[in-house]
Amino acid sequence: MESIYLIGIGGVGMSALAQAFLDKGWRVGGSDRLLGMGQETPTLATLRRGGAALFPQDGSGVGPGMTVVYSTAIEPDNPDLARARALGLRTLHRSEALAALAAGHELVAVTGTCGKSSVTALLGHLLAACGRDPFVVNGAETIGWDAGGARVGSVRPSADPHGLMVVEADESDKSLLALSPTHVIVTNASSDHFPKAEAEALFAAFTAKAPGVVVAPAGDIPGPARTEGWGARFAWRGRAWALPLPGAHNVANAKAALEMALALGCGEEALAAALGSFRGVRRRLERVGDCAGACVVDDYAHNVEKLAAAWATLAEAFPAGVFAVWRPHGYAPLRKLLDDLAVMFDAAVRPCDRLLLLPVYDAGGTTDRSLNSDALLVRLSCPAELVPDLAAAEARLRALARPGTALVTFGARDPGLPALARRLAGLPA
Repeated sequence: MESIYLIGIGGVGMSALAQAFLDKGWRVGGSDRLLGMGQETPTLATLRRGGAALFPQDGSGVGPGMTVVYSTAIEPDNPDLARARALGLRTLHRSEALAALAAGHELVAVTGTCGKSSVTALLGHLLAACGRDPFVVNGAETIGWDAGGARVGSVRPSADPHGLMVVEADESDKSLLALSPTHVIVTNASSDHFPKAEAEALFAAFTAKAPGVVVAPAGDIPGPARTEGWGARFAWRGRAWALPLPGAHNVANAKAALEMALALGCGEEALAAALGSFRGVRRRLERVGDCAGACVVDDYAHNVEKLAAAWATLAEAFPAGVFAVWRPHGYAPLRKLLDDLAVMFDAAVRPCDRLLLLPVYDAGGTTDRSLNSDALLVRLSCPAELVPDLAAAEARLRALARPGTALVTFGARDPGLPALARRLAGLPA
């Protein structure tokens, strides 16, 4: 049995990779900074129950014979990396480990600036419903894939060791070029981790590697679809389709997934039925429950395009008011996108809405902390205010809640945001 060790195993990408290697029969271990602070997230607990050996991030878990996996977020002086170098172990970037996992599969890679996780999950769901049994490794949990909490829900296992595999290909550090895809979906290209032109060039280089089907719709989100409650209907390929998710951006996601599924041999009738049964993705406009008559929604949106699309969808569904808390997921992203974020929020947040700004999520490490959320607040003319922490945000949202409105938690990385949404809805965090 081969042995792999993942640094930062509790993160979104690494936890999915850990579950995938467990599914492939590898011996899996890993470290997380939270374990060194005596904390264990539900994701870490799930991996432990699934057989992964967990350690604090101090080098103690790294031993002979392991392949050690790191991500771009891991700093060069990380104790686990230092221990791996001292032992002369093989080290792989996360993208290289994903490429190794995909060897021998017919690989469908889903990339783009926005919508990757939703399209990956939806394509996996569609292919499974059509009998293709894909192995899926995603960057977000798909509702219904966690086997009742027994596994990390961002991975769908497969009984076919060499069949179709669908993966989310992260563009943030350009490491997706380590993959060798058979087919590619590019959801869109916009400015996020780097300028739009640079993103477009990256996606063009990636699609050039694929000998099979390439689905690359126009980068802009299409016009509105007809909404029906918490869902949408749209016309495409001469027929009507029903999607149990709201928003024009979700319609665009659905079209991309349907296009690839059709190209891979699925029939339209089977796809129409499968589309109607899709339950969605965790933290992607996820309806968590209710609080004092208000609908509680949790969403991962963290860049300009994602926040704008989500807020527009919520504003249409809740004309009485959207009350949202947002935490920037890093100091560098906030600094880079500061002016664009201000323009977007001023355009999106209506007089009946309220934006609550939390301080930047600090994941530790070396970074420039000289700018925080107050720098964004002073640029805003929309209804907005600072809240010092999650407890204050919760109190403020509870005070704002009323029937016909939405209470929303926005942001990446911070596990406290989905936990806050669950508390608001009266569920165990």
